[in-house]
Amino acid sequence: MLQKVLIANRGEIALRILRACKELGIKTVAAHSKADRDLIHVRLADEAVCIGPAPSSASYLNIPALISAAEVTDAQAIHPGYGFLSENANFAEQVERSGFIFVGPTADVIRLMGDKVSAIESMKAAGVPTVPGSDGPLPDDEHEQLEIAKRIGFPVMIKAAAGGGGRGMRVVRDASQLASSVAITKNEANAAFGSDVVYMEKYLERPRHIEVQVLADGQGNAIHLFDRDCSLQRRHQKVLEEAPAPHVDATARAQVLKACVDACLKIGYRGAGTFEFLYENGEFFFIEMNTRVQVEHPVTEMVTGIDIVREQLRIASGLPLSIRQEDVELRGHAFECRINAEDARTFMPSPGKIEFYHAPGGLGVRMDSHLYTGYTVPPNYDSLIGKLITYGEDRESAMTRMRNALDELLVEGIKTNIALQQDLVRDEAFARGGVNIHYLEHKLGLS
Repeated sequence: MLQKVLIANRGEIALRILRACKELGIKTVAAHSKADRDLIHVRLADEAVCIGPAPSSASYLNIPALISAAEVTDAQAIHPGYGFLSENANFAEQVERSGFIFVGPTADVIRLMGDKVSAIESMKAAGVPTVPGSDGPLPDDEHEQLEIAKRIGFPVMIKAAAGGGGRGMRVVRDASQLASSVAITKNEANAAFGSDVVYMEKYLERPRHIEVQVLADGQGNAIHLFDRDCSLQRRHQKVLEEAPAPHVDATARAQVLKACVDACLKIGYRGAGTFEFLYENGEFFFIEMNTRVQVEHPVTEMVTGIDIVREQLRIASGLPLSIRQEDVELRGHAFECRINAEDARTFMPSPGKIEFYHAPGGLGVRMDSHLYTGYTVPPNYDSLIGKLITYGEDRESAMTRMRNALDELLVEGIKTNIALQQDLVRDEAFARGGVNIHYLEHKLGLS
């Protein structure tokens, strides 16, 4: 087992990693910015190292500073959490070259799955269902672009190969818009990601967003932990998730779960990962793989009883998976509401001091948050301040607990999206289950 891990992240995920390390008897090092010296995990860690000023570019994205922090504290491994450098192949490579263990996949696998074109090609080879598309980068010739679009069928979507976070994507509904849309997307992609490579996919009108959680030890063992529904989104950012996904064709589900496990073995995957799909008319279509722990991993933990972060640390220690596929049982249902420091109507960030904080409790209620009364939410980072998770023996009981827990949650001193979440868990369509990825934006009048 690892002896000491440097946590290269902040907020609730840093605290989550610290707790898993403590359970395994692993000492922790909190690498933090000057703005984050008062975070709970910084106080609880065995050691803390300031890696730079508040801007993430000078701290959490500063690779030399993070590696130096690991060196001066004699840490063995670096856990990147999610966001920041968690899917940066260059970071993973430099960590390993410096003699440390990167808690995640190899740099080569991160590169393979980080490029959407190579990811789709590798998934096709592994038998994972994919969205009909250009089968590679889109050529520069406008006539060839049009022929590909006609073969796929309008509407189509132009997507940046190096894209993510909802950026570098454009829907094209007819031939007259194609050339200009490709040019605009290429320019946006180059500006945002440093690469103007784009590809084309069939645009699904009303799909759901369903993802499959996997674990693999890089030693020939891989398992799935079933699926999650993440369809409630605003501008491609998830707002509320649940596990398992409701109203999914059983045969299609079984096939895609097996395909994801087979793909992990084929690409030599190591660690926790998530295959993301669009699901429409009983069919799954692969869109990307996240080579890290997900924000929404707690709902899967609740319905399987498996500690995903603990398994990450075991795998990084060189140990095989502690569970086999036949040991994984799906029990009950879970929801996660993302609690953000933002205005519930305008979605503008709302940093500031927490005047009062009360976390809900009770059977089947879990609150993953770094908040405490008196803490000041800085303006420099993502607005996520907590995740409220509820579990029940079925979807209805989990939903009831979420409604009650949201009513009990108190965050005073700043604006939050609690009111929005209270509205969503009482929405009739969501209560029935199976809303599509456009539902929330339609509900909010954003589309």
